[in-house]
Amino acid sequence: MRIAILSRGPELYSTRRLKEAGEARGHHVDIIDTLHCYMDITRSRPTVRYHGEELPYYDAVIPRIGASITFYGAAVVRQFEIMGTFCVNESVAISRSRDKLRSLQLLSRKDVGLPRTGFACKPDNIKDLIKNVGGAPVVIKLLEGTQGIGVVLAETNKAAESIIEAFMGLKANILVQEFIKEAGGADIRCLVVGGKVVAAMKRQGADGEFRSNLHRGGSATLVRLSKEERATAVNAAKVMGLNVCGVDILQSKNGPVVMEVNSSPGLEGIETATNKDVASMIFEFIEAKARPNQTRTRGKG
Repeated sequence: MRIAILSRGPELYSTRRLKEAGEARGHHVDIIDTLHCYMDITRSRPTVRYHGEELPYYDAVIPRIGASITFYGAAVVRQFEIMGTFCVNESVAISRSRDKLRSLQLLSRKDVGLPRTGFACKPDNIKDLIKNVGGAPVVIKLLEGTQGIGVVLAETNKAAESIIEAFMGLKANILVQEFIKEAGGADIRCLVVGGKVVAAMKRQGADGEFRSNLHRGGSATLVRLSKEERATAVNAAKVMGLNVCGVDILQSKNGPVVMEVNSSPGLEGIETATNKDVASMIFEFIEAKARPNQTRTRGKG
């Protein structure tokens, strides 16, 4: 099969591993810089051009779309879909998962466990917004934040009020969430491929750090999932319509709650922690499912 990886970083671990795994299975794999793609949108023969030439037909595309280029990246994926190429994650699912507020609303509608969350544009009563998610400590998040950036823990109601007022003064969109204290600064990253959890790791934040992101000094270890945690991860991926994703779960006193569903999960941390060849599992899924004109919009909203 001829397969393209849409990625801005050919040197990144995840991109390199995918290329290596695909070639090891006998596929022709190209790495294509998403931002250097441009689209010829026409009624009869839509194409994607790259560095002045029309790209060849690909049996499948693996989107590795960074959060900073979601809009353009989704447009490129959509163009491949129009051309009949099988896309591992579809454009609408990528856009859906990248909108944190939209994701939470969709998961809530399907009764997936979530931390209690507040969102407002110009609340008349900030104190009431904080009270509704259970009061301090609360977590305040920028909607556009990634890798733990733009996530603040407010220890007191007064501190929460000040932070919210400051963000709103900058006209930033924010979420206010209950703080899951019993999680102890740890979360579980579940890697879902084709509706199955193929690997899972527990990420523990560094000393004094409530965020568990590996980019912020956290550590990762192999974890055994409970039946409920596994079902939560699979259901969250299904609601988002993602074939390949990372689902981040916190262990709360009320059961597992989903913090985020990532459409371009990194492979380095989870392959290292679990000693599993996740990249090859993604190609196994492609080999089983990739057919021309198989793109369908999964999930709703």
